[in-house]
Amino acid sequence: MPDPRDPAGAYPAGTVRALLDTGLVTRPTRDALRARLDERDCRRPRFFDIRALTTLRAACARLVPQPGRKDPIDVAGCIDERLAAATGNGWRYDSMPPDAEAYETGLAGLDETARERYGGAFHEMGALRQDEVLLAVQRGKAEGEAWERIPAAHFFEELLAECVEFYYGHPLAQEEIGYVGMADAPGWRAIGLGRLEPREPRLADPAGG
Repeated sequence: MPDPRDPAGAYPAGTVRALLDTGLVTRPTRDALRARLDERDCRRPRFFDIRALTTLRAACARLVPQPGRKDPIDVAGCIDERLAAATGNGWRYDSMPPDAEAYETGLAGLDETARERYGGAFHEMGALRQDEVLLAVQRGKAEGEAWERIPAAHFFEELLAECVEFYYGHPLAQEEIGYVGMADAPGWRAIGLGRLEPREPRLADPAGG
């Protein structure tokens, strides 16, 4: 997959947004994607308190880094909105509590592990130490009382999956990878290896030709 931050390996900007104005996208899909384009950063969380949201933002920034994006997709804000609305995918591990409790406990756990290891809150750590804390959680070897109440590895798995889901559910992230699967109203005929529909974007020519 091309690096979306590398102009020589990028898909043309605006491809997804241009498709939204056509009959290639159904109305429900168009409405959902336009709403995501119109989203603004979550300044006043509806579910988390400010401390928990700050920890979540720091974790999201390590799991789904956006160094080249002028206006980063607010992944943490999307999670806050989902929890405030009490929606979800309808399942969880039997060892995990409901999502709201799992997030409150897990984010407190990130801070506990950071303090045990480095003497400060998770968001105060540099990137390397944050990654080390997240790796310990992923491996189920993180320090802190919170991890006695929920399995650290399961929390990491759920957090990572939700970060990726919200990030790549956003039209601007879809543009980065040349994804136009939302433009499915007419169906798909070019399904062979290396074949593209006319509406599918082509990678920019590195030579500029």
